[in-house]
Amino acid sequence: MSELEYLKNQHKLGRLSRREFMGRSAALGASAATIATMVAEVDAHAEETPKSGGTLKLGLGGGSTTDSVDVTSYNDSVMIDTSPAIFNSIVEWGHDGKTKPELAESWEAKPGAQEWIFNLRKDVKFHNGKAMTADDVIYSLNLHRGESKSGGAAAIKNVKDIKKLTDNQISILLESADADFTYNLTDYHMKVVPNGFTDWANPIGTGAYTIEKFEPGVRVLLKKANGDYWKKDRGHADSIEITVINDGAARLNAVISGQVDAINRVDPKAVGLLQKSSKLDLVRAPGGWHTVMAMTVDQAPYTNADLRLAMKYAMDREQIMKALFQGYGQIGNDHPIPKTDPYFNTELAVRKHDPDKATFYFKKAGLTDPKIVLQVSDAAFNGAVDMATLLQSSCQKSGIPMDVKKESADGFWSNVWLKGAFVASYWGGRAAATQMLDTAYQAKAAWNETHWNNEKFEKLLRDAKAETDEAKRKSYIWEMQAMLSDEGGALIPVFKDWLQAGSKKIGGLAPTSGFDMNNGYVCEQAWVKA
Repeated sequence: MSELEYLKNQHKLGRLSRREFMGRSAALGASAATIATMVAEVDAHAEETPKSGGTLKLGLGGGSTTDSVDVTSYNDSVMIDTSPAIFNSIVEWGHDGKTKPELAESWEAKPGAQEWIFNLRKDVKFHNGKAMTADDVIYSLNLHRGESKSGGAAAIKNVKDIKKLTDNQISILLESADADFTYNLTDYHMKVVPNGFTDWANPIGTGAYTIEKFEPGVRVLLKKANGDYWKKDRGHADSIEITVINDGAARLNAVISGQVDAINRVDPKAVGLLQKSSKLDLVRAPGGWHTVMAMTVDQAPYTNADLRLAMKYAMDREQIMKALFQGYGQIGNDHPIPKTDPYFNTELAVRKHDPDKATFYFKKAGLTDPKIVLQVSDAAFNGAVDMATLLQSSCQKSGIPMDVKKESADGFWSNVWLKGAFVASYWGGRAAATQMLDTAYQAKAAWNETHWNNEKFEKLLRDAKAETDEAKRKSYIWEMQAMLSDEGGALIPVFKDWLQAGSKKIGGLAPTSGFDMNNGYVCEQAWVKA
């Protein structure tokens, strides 16, 4: 993505004012005509008027036969994009990357950011007609606490107590201060269901849609819920058809042929084709999506820090970026904070591909038969197997023996991820840097895929979350990035731009840096124009 396109997207996301966009574009040498065209495109996008009715057809990668509507179970795109159609959260992750009210109409932190008060909406009802109250919200948050195996457990593990103050107000007390706590509530697991609800085969939420048919790994059919949706400007289509299409080429063909209206996970190789299309729009945004090859630091041979460093030097990040992502993204540096995050460590030098250093550290590791086997499947992301092969080739040039074990796509997330010692995966990023670090690298986090457990890191993370002084907070987060880059078990070669495509016959498909398909809200935000 060129710097000019990056600025346009930032303007479209509301992160740059028109004045700032025009000034910075001019400084880059863009002509007045080019700037005017870009401003007009952003204005046209903002002025689109949603229409009601019709069926919105989505073709999504990231589905599995193990998928469930259970809010504690989500781990990939199909359910992440389906659930906001059925359920609402307390807090929404806005297009601009900031939190905004959803079922909570307002909130405040007590001094010290350890106790938070949430004021809930009084006019929201579940699909069964029951009014949403504090009891429902408390029950829903508790689904992810205690002995829960929820993927969202890490997001609220800092919660010490939740109290009902009134039917429409709750207090959340934290074990330790967290100035970013509301960002944790944007985690895609934090959906609200009725108090005591357990019947996930017949889900009940406060969202715009109910489920008509659910075939895990195949398709999801949603229909408009009875009654007016409480969000007057959302939930436009009468029905939604989500078809699970995990194969990238098949997904692209589906949107080109008109079988579906929009797709996620566009193959970067197809960007040129889509940009020339008169019938399709490409939606592109930089963000926190990053590839990972996760070595568990407590399982041999990955307990050896020199081996981990050898692998990092062996990896040719530029080659992976060009060959697999066609340059649509940013080079990664083995930590999970993207360039778009305000706490990105700009002073941390990106580790270059260095076969000699890779050889040096591998010899230093002193492993005679390390048995390095990377388990991988394209279920992790398009091109995951190819990325593994490229790493294998790079390792061989440095004398590092490495095998690639291709796993079945179906059930990859349930049967391989978090179980193998060296496994390919990806992360969609999180709303706040502390949330990302807390979810994937905190010692007790359920999704700590590298088993990272470092006392100094734990303290830095606690301090960063509690700190409201920006300079101090930044120094803590920067240091954690450096620690992960130098010592951690995650190989993170690239951050890929979000790439989606949609027919010009639909509106509301917007660039978002958080997660694909409007941060997962595509079902309630997109509409059928004709």
